[in-house]
Amino acid sequence: MRFGTNRAADNLVAEVDRLGAKRVMVIASRHEAPIAEAVTAGIETGVWHDDVAPHVPIAKAEHARSVAAEHDVDLVVSVGGGSTTGLAKAVAMTTGLPIVAVPTTYAGSEATNVWGITESARKTTGVDDKVLPTTVIYDAALTLSLPVDLSIASGLNGMAHCVDSMWAPRTDPINQVLAAEGIRALAEGLAVIKADPRNLTGRENTLYGAYLSAVAFASAGSGLHHKICHVLGGAYDLPHAQTHAVVLPYVLAFNAQAAPESEKRIAAAFGAATAVEGLNTLRAALDAPRALKDCGMAEENIPEAADLILPVVPDSNPRTVDRESLEELLRAAHAGKDQW
Repeated sequence: MRFGTNRAADNLVAEVDRLGAKRVMVIASRHEAPIAEAVTAGIETGVWHDDVAPHVPIAKAEHARSVAAEHDVDLVVSVGGGSTTGLAKAVAMTTGLPIVAVPTTYAGSEATNVWGITESARKTTGVDDKVLPTTVIYDAALTLSLPVDLSIASGLNGMAHCVDSMWAPRTDPINQVLAAEGIRALAEGLAVIKADPRNLTGRENTLYGAYLSAVAFASAGSGLHHKICHVLGGAYDLPHAQTHAVVLPYVLAFNAQAAPESEKRIAAAFGAATAVEGLNTLRAALDAPRALKDCGMAEENIPEAADLILPVVPDSNPRTVDRESLEELLRAAHAGKDQW
């Protein structure tokens, strides 16, 4: 992991040289092309690929894999957010190619061995060490182009990794400590970004928190929150970060009373009396996304969504989840209720 503001291009040159790569495939969306061009200016690129979409549709994954094979690439460089990193992982999963990830958001995917692919409106996720990037290059300056509202949604996506890690299937005291520090850093960093979007210290703290959140999540596994959001994103093509930002407070409120030790850790990380109070106070200050209806989810899809989510709810969730409680949670998140 290389962390340095305004150092991404130099760090990428050093990593390509270290890895001895000669035929580099750069994956970056059209929107991220100017940033990617600046970051990769110092290396020889074999092929550019910009066919990127949220939730990594299987057709996009297969296209990228065929491009990699056609050009006989020996390294994948991804420059962008979670969708871009996810596509690079899809290539690595079948080819074994190393990835150098250069994130421009706070998604955290770059620091995990978790992959996700969507096919026939169903998102499948899994764990495979082949998709864990060889190197991550963090540069807070690259996130300056991310608007404040997207910065907040992306940062709350990272915070969801932290909260889920407190009670995920493989949670342990170490990843809980990482998650708590991630919550603290993300809360601090996002507050600064909201007040001053050009403040690099705030963006550095948020990147730091996003990294910790991803490491904790990769260790602890996917909990209730992520099961919900992965189903919603894949089935209804909802925006990834905003969906996480909306669902998080409802899952936290649902589980907090059944996990008192975790609740105390989260509350302490926020510096609040309770975990729910800490998160809701932060969300209000950030003017965070509020409702699934604003993300494009139709209310009539809630019963189907509950049916899809219930079979994948982890047995380790601290509170029993049944269809009635799950649908109630989804309806509250859909409406953006203040109290639930």
